[in-house]
Amino acid sequence: MTCPRKDPLRVLTKEEQDVLKQIARARSEPASHVARAKSLLAVADGKTYGEAAQAAGRRSDDAVSHLVSRFNQEGLVALEPRHGGGPQTIYGVVEQERILVEARRTPDREQDGTASWSLATLQRALQRAPDGLPQVSIHTIWMTLRQAGWSWQQDRTWCDTGKVKRKRKEGVVEVVDPDATPKKT
Repeated sequence: MTCPRKDPLRVLTKEEQDVLKQIARARSEPASHVARAKSLLAVADGKTYGEAAQAAGRRSDDAVSHLVSRFNQEGLVALEPRHGGGPQTIYGVVEQERILVEARRTPDREQDGTASWSLATLQRALQRAPDGLPQVSIHTIWMTLRQAGWSWQQDRTWCDTGKVKRKRKEGVVEVVDPDATPKKT
């Protein structure tokens, strides 16, 4: 006889059951989502955690147990995998925007000690600024610039590749796409 479950699956609503069935049959969903949906449906049908794991093509009944308790707390969000390891993201949208503001600023030769930004000089400027980021790494700066569409040019400068100069009747105009950030995500 099996041990009683510490955190049994709560009763699924009709909407949750429909969504889980749809995800379990979908071919366009990630395999992890499909397996989790199949496991939850098997547990809802009264199968043990081990049988539910086998129904989803998995081995671990402990993983199904953790999934069930997470589903009871979070609902359908439990199908999404969490952060997969490594240090947690420290810098959010506000901090990333601060990095971009500093990168857009033309460096002062006296204050910053450079005429053009490198990752190291940008890091130093961010760490020294009163409203800066004292623990920011070069990798974080590089990833933020790349995600914002900036690229390292042959003339050893960073360039915002989201802006384009167009020739118009009134002269050369710089065109910026206002939806550039939403399009990237």
